[in-house]
Amino acid sequence: MAQAPELDFDGFVSRKRSEKKAPAGQAVPDGREYAYRFDRQTREAFERMRPVQLVVAKTVRMFKSVWRNQLLGSAVKVSDRQFPRIQKVTEQCAATLGIPTPQVYITNNPHLNAGTYGTDDESFIIVHSALVDHYSDEELLTVIGHECGHVHNGHVVYLTALHYIVRVAGVFLAWVLPPALIALNAWSRRAEITSDRAAMLCSKDPATAERAITKLALGSRKLYEEFNLEAFLEQHHEGREGVGKYMEVFASHPWLPKRVLAMREFAKSDFYRQAVGLEGGVPMAEVDERVSALLKGDA
Repeated sequence: MAQAPELDFDGFVSRKRSEKKAPAGQAVPDGREYAYRFDRQTREAFERMRPVQLVVAKTVRMFKSVWRNQLLGSAVKVSDRQFPRIQKVTEQCAATLGIPTPQVYITNNPHLNAGTYGTDDESFIIVHSALVDHYSDEELLTVIGHECGHVHNGHVVYLTALHYIVRVAGVFLAWVLPPALIALNAWSRRAEITSDRAAMLCSKDPATAERAITKLALGSRKLYEEFNLEAFLEQHHEGREGVGKYMEVFASHPWLPKRVLAMREFAKSDFYRQAVGLEGGVPMAEVDERVSALLKGDA
């Protein structure tokens, strides 16, 4: 595989910030211009919904008093002394995005998964042990970069709320649960697009990022070498027919083929290409429109 271009993301952000200020009514560059526009818009919309705010406030308070102590007692805390290789990967991702290094915990779990929870002041990443076993360091950059993207874009409190709504909060807040859950899931699917873009900025190589994401569909070392990515993406077109496609509305993540196709659109963007030292590219507004059509099933 050809060597990926060097990613000077910090330099790119510095150059963007040094440009003239945006006209009135437009956002000033803040390093998060890669974020999916409809992620921000959806979050702003449901933040005005009283049921969502009630659930978020109560579930995050519950987390603060319970979950962190459970982690310290049942998971392994990553540091320079404990799994320094994973700590280094995390520090690299955090430096790329310009955020403080989140705390990582490794938990014993056979499913390929990771998640980010906590508050804006105290974020942490949980990585399942199976994922570390199956992923190379380069692929791990994608996964942890994705989770760091949640931190960078202010997703953490809402991801924590969504986690507890599904598992705990419904017992105490049943009267506000349905509207909050629908709103949070709708936002979460868009937030995943933003964080997949952060993952690409951290991994530097779109092919590696795609491989890391699609491994989630398999979970089998025996099958990775035989996996045909293009055939997998064709499933997206097959899945556009029938009422089953509407089941995605109840999911917190877009279907995996959509995520890969959305990543390919971002790889064409002027933001990504400039961030990795290339010229040209598609304006981010156009990329977001293409991804929006993709998520709706119109592409």
